[in-house]
Amino acid sequence: MNVRVVESPPKESVRILLNEIIDYAGLFPPSQVSMSEAVLNYATYRNSNYGWMLGRFILPASRLDEFYESAKEFLPKGRQSAWRLSVLAGEDVSATIRTINEFNRKNSERAVCDVLEVKAASVSKIENTMASLPKAITPYFEIAPVGRTFVDLIATLGIKGLRAKLRTGGVTRDDFPTTRDIIRFVRSCMAANVPFKATAGLHHPIRCFKPLTYAPDAPQGTMHGFLNVLLMTGFARASFRVSLLEEIMEEEFEEVFEFTEAGVNWRGSHLLTLSHIAHLRTKGMHSFGSCSFDEPVADLQELGIL
Repeated sequence: MNVRVVESPPKESVRILLNEIIDYAGLFPPSQVSMSEAVLNYATYRNSNYGWMLGRFILPASRLDEFYESAKEFLPKGRQSAWRLSVLAGEDVSATIRTINEFNRKNSERAVCDVLEVKAASVSKIENTMASLPKAITPYFEIAPVGRTFVDLIATLGIKGLRAKLRTGGVTRDDFPTTRDIIRFVRSCMAANVPFKATAGLHHPIRCFKPLTYAPDAPQGTMHGFLNVLLMTGFARASFRVSLLEEIMEEEFEEVFEFTEAGVNWRGSHLLTLSHIAHLRTKGMHSFGSCSFDEPVADLQELGIL
C-alpha cells in the first residue's frame, strides 16, 4: 500500500462522514485479486494511517474456509479486535447461514461473520431469510431500484426494521443505475427509515468519466462518486427537493464541496452539520463496498480532503 503519512488529523466532518465507510471487496471485479493477496491487503489497510476508514472484509460464503487458511497468521486474538466479515449469500440461503454459524462457532474469537448480504426479489425471500437468521447477524437485502415490487420490498424492510443494499455500478456501462434510480432508492429508504449500503462502481469520491476496469482496453463510462451519493443521502434525509438532489449526484467539481470542523457545505449555500452527517451515517448510508481501498484514499488525498 503506497500512502503518504498523515500530516494533520482530518476535519471532524470528514472523520464522521468516512469512518468505517469502505468495505473491502478485493476478491471481486474489477480487481479480483487472489484470497491471499486480499487478506494481506486488508491486514495492511487495518494498520495504516487510514485504517479508521476501513469497514468489513467482503467474501462469498463458499470461500470462508479458504479465507481462514489465508488469514489465520494475520488474525488477532481476542473478540474485541476480531476481523469483521460481510458474507454474500449463495442461492441456498439456509445453507449459507449454516456455513456462517459453523464458521463463527469455530473462529469468532479471531474473525466473525456479522453481516449477511442477500439478493431479494420478493417479500417471501426476505421473510424466509429472517426466519432462520441468528440475531447476531445483520442482513442487508439487495434490491433493484426499479420494478413493480420495489415499493413493497422497501416497505417490508421498513416494517421489520431491516436494511437494504443498492448496486451502484459494475464493469459495464449498463451496470450503472441512473441518477434518478439512485435518488428514488435513497428517498424511499429514508421515508421508510431503512438504512442501506451500496456496492460496486464507487471507486472515486466525485462523479467522473473513467475506465470501468483496470484492463488496458477497458471501456470508459460515467461513474457515480461516493461523496455525491453520501451527501445526496444527507440532503434527502433533510427533505430537499429532487431537482437539488439530482444536481448533487451529477456534480463533477470537487471545489464546491467544502469540509469544515462544523460540517460540509455544497456550493456555499447548503450545509450538512455534524449532527446531520452523523444521522446520515447511522440512519442513512452505512458503507459502500469497493474492490480498491487505495484508490479512494489516493483520490481523497489529491482533493485535499485527507
